[in-house]
Amino acid sequence: MFLSSHVNPNTYSKAVKHDCWRKVIQCEISAFESNQTWETTLLPKEKIVIGYKWIFKIKYKANGTVERYKIRIVAKGYTQTKGIDYLDTFSPVAKMTTIRLLLSLSSIYNWELKQLDINNAFLHQKLKEDVLIQPN
Repeated sequence: MFLSSHVNPNTYSKAVKHDCWRKVIQCEISAFESNQTWETTLLPKEKIVIGYKWIFKIKYKANGTVERYKIRIVAKGYTQTKGIDYLDTFSPVAKMTTIRLLLSLSSIYNWELKQLDINNAFLHQKLKEDVLIQPN
C-alpha cells in the first residue's frame, strides 16, 4: 500500500474500524498494563481529571510503502494550571549541538551509525505525582 491510499485517523472511533489500528491499540494498552502504568480508581473529591486523546500516525519507508502504524495516548495538559495541577515540566530532548558532535565524531572515527526507536520509552519514567485521566 502506498502513501496516497492511507490517511492518519483523527479519532479513536475512526481508527478502530481498521484491523491495522486495532492491533496497534491493543499493543499500546498491553504495554501500559505490563509496565503497570495505570490503575483504575475512584476519583478523590479534591482531584481534577485530565482529558486525553489518541494520536495516530503512519510511518512510511523511503519508497512510500507503510513501515508501521504508531499511536500515542496524550494527556491534554493544556487544561492544567501551573502551581495548582502541576509544578514544573520536563521533556528530555537532545540538543542539535550534541547531535552534530556525535555525527562529527562518527565521521572522524569511522563509526557505524544506527537508528534506535524504543517503543513506549516514556513508560519507563516514574512520576512523583498521580495523573488522573478519564477513560473514554
